[in-house]
Amino acid sequence: MQSATSSLENRSVRLIQDIPELGLRCGEVGVVCSTWFAPSTAYEVEFYPATGLSRAATRALLMENQIQAAEEAN
Repeated sequence: MQSATSSLENRSVRLIQDIPELGLRCGEVGVVCSTWFAPSTAYEVEFYPATGLSRAATRALLMENQIQAAEEAN
């Protein structure tokens, strides 16, 4: 993961743990919409459904240890 001072906004990130209460699964890719710095660094990430189902986009506020830059996941 990049340092907290480098911007991830508008970058693709991969979820590295399930978040069942939001219907998100490990491995899903989303886009960082904003970064929060207080009281600790967190990222607002928007996930779109991978299938053609009519599920709406899901936004989640995630800690740095829950995501990784998508290009690092390979």
